[in-house]
Amino acid sequence: MTARAAVILAAGQGTRMKSALPKVLHKVGGRALLDRVIDTVKATGCQKIVVVVGAGPSAVRDLVVRRLGEGAVAVQDPPQGTGHAVMAAREALAGFEGDVLVTNGDCPLLTPPDLEPLFAMRADGVDLALLGFEPVDGLLYGRMAAGPDGRITRIVEPKDASPAELAIKACYAGMLCADKARLFGWLDRTDNKNAKGEYYLTQVVALADADKAMAKAAIVPESSVMGCDTPMQLSQAERIFQDRRRAQALADGVAMLAPETVHFSFDTEIAAGVTVEQFVVFAPGVRVETGAVIRAFSHLEGAVVRSGALIGPYARLRPGADIGEDAHIGNFVEVKKVAVGKGAKANHLSYLGDGTVGPGANIGAGTIFCNYDGFDKWETHVGAGAFIGSNTALVAPVTVGAGGFTGSGSVITKDVAPDALALERSKQLESPGWAARFRERKLAERAAKKAK
Repeated sequence: MTARAAVILAAGQGTRMKSALPKVLHKVGGRALLDRVIDTVKATGCQKIVVVVGAGPSAVRDLVVRRLGEGAVAVQDPPQGTGHAVMAAREALAGFEGDVLVTNGDCPLLTPPDLEPLFAMRADGVDLALLGFEPVDGLLYGRMAAGPDGRITRIVEPKDASPAELAIKACYAGMLCADKARLFGWLDRTDNKNAKGEYYLTQVVALADADKAMAKAAIVPESSVMGCDTPMQLSQAERIFQDRRRAQALADGVAMLAPETVHFSFDTEIAAGVTVEQFVVFAPGVRVETGAVIRAFSHLEGAVVRSGALIGPYARLRPGADIGEDAHIGNFVEVKKVAVGKGAKANHLSYLGDGTVGPGANIGAGTIFCNYDGFDKWETHVGAGAFIGSNTALVAPVTVGAGGFTGSGSVITKDVAPDALALERSKQLESPGWAARFRERKLAERAAKKAK
């Protein structure tokens, strides 16, 4: 198989996004647009990936270095059009021989099956493989003008198109694939004789036709190649992603009572046999095993929910939460970096942060794992079968042994031995008649103020 490389264009300023965050770092499905495109081209088997970024330090450059290394960065300075951007990748591709895929960095819904036809056409002898789509509204898109034999001869911008050319349905998606040497040969012959004074990637189509090279196009759905230039387009991409993900979950055997209210992330793993109620959010890093029930208005992130566990309603699982088989995490319970054992229960109004809860333990309402002293985090460990009374504060580091009890309202600062009862309360004092005297005095003071 011919070697494959990819050039991802990510140097745009994204001014229409009206955000301090670079456009390609906005997220769909909980993952940056550029991350999603890198994932996609990697999955097509591209051995070399180059990302074209703007000049100077930036969060975009940092992402590329983190994902692909310093050698994957190509700088376009100053920006002079899409063709110029690809030319900026020449040095980073030195030593590579094979097919080069060019794609945009802001297309979060692009998938490997969308790109594979480009490589397939190259294998079949097509010199320049283009990706096209048929938009609902083609007002802004360049038409792919073709000859009688189906060869694409040029890309015609709408403002330059004749009525016959405007009637062409197939539009260029901004993505192409060609042999590296031929691609850069065509790019070297492009010019900037246009209103913007820029070097356009689309000009290589006409140059290829002049060389009698074969250019053909594969057509994919419009949603696959949609970019995210504005907050509105970003929200549209998110909606399409969620619709796809919900449909996949239902097809996989996940029961959802109101799927349109459930939100997934790019890496959410939910097994068949899971039930998800209304208005549940799966942030990145969640895995749910079969038989679990996620009740309404719960938020999960970086968490594992084991088989048969019951979560919510109104529960929050934060990173590091590992909820064991048949365990219950109820309403207004927050769990962070705690492994909850099989069959354990924390049914309401508690915070469990840093530590463990043993199998079969019961965490009473109002329990707090006091894990932070202002500088460091400390762990709390509740043993198997332990019973934590309501409104207990467990001041870490502390351990309640297996089968141990704490009395309601206690502040536990020392370890509790297995099967022991720890009780920490002040003596209750009572003053007979105090409440009646208090009310009488306050009413008299109020009456005196009104009399003035």
